[in-house]
Amino acid sequence: MSPARRRVAVLVSGEGTNLQALIDAAAREDFGGRICAVLSNRTGARGLERARVAGIPARHVLVGPTGTANYDAQLRDELDGFEPDLVVLAGYMRIVSTTFVAAYSGRMLNLHPSLLPRHKGVETHRRVLAAGDPHHGATVHFVTDALDGGPAAIQYRIAVTKADTPETLSARVHRGEYIILPKAADWFCRGRLRLVDGTVMLDGEPLRRPVVIEEHL
Repeated sequence: MSPARRRVAVLVSGEGTNLQALIDAAAREDFGGRICAVLSNRTGARGLERARVAGIPARHVLVGPTGTANYDAQLRDELDGFEPDLVVLAGYMRIVSTTFVAAYSGRMLNLHPSLLPRHKGVETHRRVLAAGDPHHGATVHFVTDALDGGPAAIQYRIAVTKADTPETLSARVHRGEYIILPKAADWFCRGRLRLVDGTVMLDGEPLRRPVVIEEHL
């Protein structure tokens, strides 16, 4: 791989299927970055094994009894050792501290399974059905202090059908996540995607609304 590629660190907590999508994308010569490290707050996270199989440094950062701020300081020390240009939260199930956000301001992306700003937080598939929403999806956004509230760069959108359940929505949304997360990471690594004074910039122009990719069944 070219040494000019930007260094991407990925934080995971579980199975790591979105990490695998990033690993697969980074294996292509036309991808703008390379994954330099995968870190997890859970020792049994399948994502760590996915990283090791791919030859990527993978570490479990132990969660101790000292609170979020102290844990995030330890996590930051681990991350900084890999000198990442971009930090990607791909199914990372911890709320990061204000200090942690500030350390990677403008260079940390999160993937959230809803069409933000709707349905921040957890259980989004169930909540979409309960609300009777006509559409659902996933969003890649820059991380700020606001929970799931940072400016969005790209979304994957699906139409909710009468036959959908939380399980079918989850499966359909996952397919889109595997598209938009690598795309956003690639844009960032190529210098196309930036956060400037709170505004998302794509190819040097303000992004008034996120790029939307529609599901094609």
